[in-house]
Amino acid sequence: MLIYLVEDDTSILKLIEYSLKTKGYEVRAFERGKDFFKSLDERRPDLVLLDIMLPDIDGIEILKRLRAREDTKDTWVIMITAKTSEYDVISALDEGADDYIKKPFSVMELLSRVGAVERRAGKKIVDQGVLDYNGIVIKDKNRSVTIDGVQVDFSLKEYEVLKYLILNKDIVISREKLLTEIWGYDYEGETRTVDMHIKLIRDKLGNKRVCIKTIRGIGYMMTKEE
Repeated sequence: MLIYLVEDDTSILKLIEYSLKTKGYEVRAFERGKDFFKSLDERRPDLVLLDIMLPDIDGIEILKRLRAREDTKDTWVIMITAKTSEYDVISALDEGADDYIKKPFSVMELLSRVGAVERRAGKKIVDQGVLDYNGIVIKDKNRSVTIDGVQVDFSLKEYEVLKYLILNKDIVISREKLLTEIWGYDYEGETRTVDMHIKLIRDKLGNKRVCIKTIRGIGYMMTKEE
């Protein structure tokens, strides 16, 4: 698996690069966004580890450009950030980041998340065709979502979470189960990622947001019941 790492802190960059290479991953490291894009035009990576604070191009802007390109719109992106406010994290997720990891972090946590991406990359996604649930229609062919006939843009991870909840309607799904099924984590990791994606999905569902029930202490359930 080819990983592109964009990080301007040399010590962190070298640590991550060394750790990934010892696990057998092919890694290309960049301290500036412009160098990253030059290499991107030569070869597309399987995963991008992207710092938010960079000296030339902001990480969020890089993420926007990746999602706007046809060849990288579905490439896995994990944001690496020292920013801890919910607004900053949600901004990254809303622009299509698949996950985030906050500094300082352990190498083992990073390797576990990268390993999850590798497992997900090899997992065949089952095409369900068209799913219609209470006015929410999702189509796998073009990964589109319409709500009462109005098309709404969802990121890849938002789409996958929504689809999973609909496929398991009226069943309580734990945060850990969503983390395992959608992100591929097989450890008790940071379930905050799940909660933030649910928040973004609810915002986009509008008056259909009530279909996603929070089951206190457990997780979520998609249901028509009030």
